[in-house]
Amino acid sequence: MSLDPPASLAALPPDRRRAEILAWLRETDAGRLAALFDAADGVRRAHVGDAVHLRGLIEISNICRCDCLYCGLRASNAALPRYRMTRDEILECAAAAVAYGYGTVVLQAGESDAFGVEDIAALVREIKAATPLAVTLGLGERPREDWAAWKAAGADRYLLRHETSDTALLRRLRPAHLYPSRIDALRVLQALGFETGSGIMVGLPGQSYASVAGDIMLFADLDLDMVGIGPYIPHPATPLAGAASNLGAEQAPATEAMALKAVALARLACPCANIPATTALATINRTDGRESALRAGANVVMPNLTPARYRRLYEIYPEKACIDESSEHCDECIKARIRAIGRTIGTGPGSRAAPPR
Repeated sequence: MSLDPPASLAALPPDRRRAEILAWLRETDAGRLAALFDAADGVRRAHVGDAVHLRGLIEISNICRCDCLYCGLRASNAALPRYRMTRDEILECAAAAVAYGYGTVVLQAGESDAFGVEDIAALVREIKAATPLAVTLGLGERPREDWAAWKAAGADRYLLRHETSDTALLRRLRPAHLYPSRIDALRVLQALGFETGSGIMVGLPGQSYASVAGDIMLFADLDLDMVGIGPYIPHPATPLAGAASNLGAEQAPATEAMALKAVALARLACPCANIPATTALATINRTDGRESALRAGANVVMPNLTPARYRRLYEIYPEKACIDESSEHCDECIKARIRAIGRTIGTGPGSRAAPPR
């Protein structure tokens, strides 16, 4: 196996592309992986530039109707105090995003009716009227008419992670669905005109190397605008808490190295997409997890603007990075880290890069 020129990965015939991706996911040689990360970084530089775009994350509620086996917000976790931010609290966070120079806010919540359709539409309208921010929503699966109302209110983007393209595995781990599959839901979002993002956890118990390769193929096939990849981190209050991290030779490991390989391959497969250096990577490597992802093809970071009294309660997994930092400190720290590796701070909404002509 040899690393193809970066632009050729997406152009390879599907069987060859899958084989190439799978071989790189299995690669362990440090020198060869350095070459992979360098290639992905070069594609990132050529297609989206050196700017790192900052998306201010606001975790507006941790209430969730779902009972996903991997998530600490699951409805069965009775030990977790639940919250719903007020309109004023959310708008204060949006104003902070503007003050920090961010181009986007992300309103994220558990999947629930804690906020009604008009509640979210009104928030979107107010943020768009009062600020220059792009608005991204990450509120799980909703009926098409809800999404259409939010798009009409001015929402720009929607994030809906599919977690794994292995349908049988996802059905076991995430039993609640409004759509036949997350892929169907993503296509609805695209048809409504949202910039659409999805992503995966790497290392879910039962997830194979071949499944991760299929995910990366799917990113390109869906022509996603945003791709989020992070390692699976078990939560003690979930049924998967005691699952072995290595379930056999074909189990994809939940490691930083595996997640970085997936980030790099996603960049080679989706040259123009926005790819974040995720908080999960920063959580398992607090020294330079985000920086490693930025060097492997990522170009987005999502500083947390959620008020401190709520931040620890949005516990998808335990002990998230930056959980006790103020928004101001988080902003200063992230910007310093970005500049320290020779990258610049992006301005404006940071939409997906235009494809090459």
